[in-house]
Amino acid sequence: MDLLFQTQATVQKDKRIAPRVTFRPYQIPQAGSFQYSGFYYIGKNASYIEKLVNVYKRGYASDELENVKAELLRGLEREKHVLPEMILCEARPDFTAIKNFRHFLNQHPVLNSIPFILDGSGLQEKELSVYKKNTRPDEIIFIQNCDEKTLDMKIRFIRKIKSARHNSVAPRIEESLPKVRLSLGWWSKRVFDILVASIALLLLSPVFGLIALAILIESRGPVFYIAKRAGCGYKIFNFYKFRTMHRGADKKISDLTHLNQYGAENCGPVFFKINNDPRITRVGSFLRNSSLDELPQLVNVLLGDMSLVGNRPLPLYEAATLTTDDYAARFLAPAGITGLWQVKKRGQKDMSVEERISIDIDYASKCNFATDLWIIANTPSALLQRENV
Repeated sequence: MDLLFQTQATVQKDKRIAPRVTFRPYQIPQAGSFQYSGFYYIGKNASYIEKLVNVYKRGYASDELENVKAELLRGLEREKHVLPEMILCEARPDFTAIKNFRHFLNQHPVLNSIPFILDGSGLQEKELSVYKKNTRPDEIIFIQNCDEKTLDMKIRFIRKIKSARHNSVAPRIEESLPKVRLSLGWWSKRVFDILVASIALLLLSPVFGLIALAILIESRGPVFYIAKRAGCGYKIFNFYKFRTMHRGADKKISDLTHLNQYGAENCGPVFFKINNDPRITRVGSFLRNSSLDELPQLVNVLLGDMSLVGNRPLPLYEAATLTTDDYAARFLAPAGITGLWQVKKRGQKDMSVEERISIDIDYASKCNFATDLWIIANTPSALLQRENV
């Protein structure tokens, strides 16, 4: 059975306003070519639907995947192109149907920007692992343990990441984590960043020219590699490096997952790094081993996207796997050119994903100006460790 939901307010005798759920078609605001509004729920649990209505005020629910697919296509055909802010699917034994539905979303140029979330309530650990490997949702939550505020925060972040990844027309989503406090320590760090980055860019300008020339001589393509990255508070920005790979290298990631240093079948947070990456050029190998490819990030520092010291900004496909409460704390720290992880673990092949995230969270919880100076002082020795990744 398919249902539409909308929250109305009824005024009680004591003048307080209490929400009640009515079952009727709802009005869609007329704004923009695509209107993202409400939720789609696939399942039968009435209490979960009520929780979603409290967060999103309106929505559509069905216990059939095919009905939801048809409703999504109808939304695209309507004059106002009405689409949901998120799709939440109840986990079921037949994960093949969910996998096919996920594939349907991924293959569509617009629908692939909508967060697809699986409710893992009631699943055993082995079942959960099977769902993670085979359905590849944007997030798995346990909605019975998830309060409305946390649910809203997670969805908003996933929407932001996905809309940036897919160049979607989805509206801009504000950062879901707290803003950086403008304390004396923050201002000291910012002034130091601007001063050092400005002097470094001025002194290193001849080196920039030589590196650009070497890149152009060896391989065709742009001098700079520009990609979207997620930094402090999940802020998404253009990240600058010297190009170290052949053109089209990003498109070959799926063919090289078996070489991933962090494991090709990782079910949790996903990082992608290859030792002796075959996509890297000879000039690129030298730039990476000497970390000269990172120099353009001094521009990111001046723009305020990054700091000299912090946690590395992540590609969006990696950041999208770090939305749970256990991992999100790493994004409370500034994004940095160098950081605690680089100083402690650079070049170590046996480092796990959990260990890397733990170091990032440790820095985020304890970072201060004195720690930053210590990291900067120890960065040169870390750079001497050979690493072609």
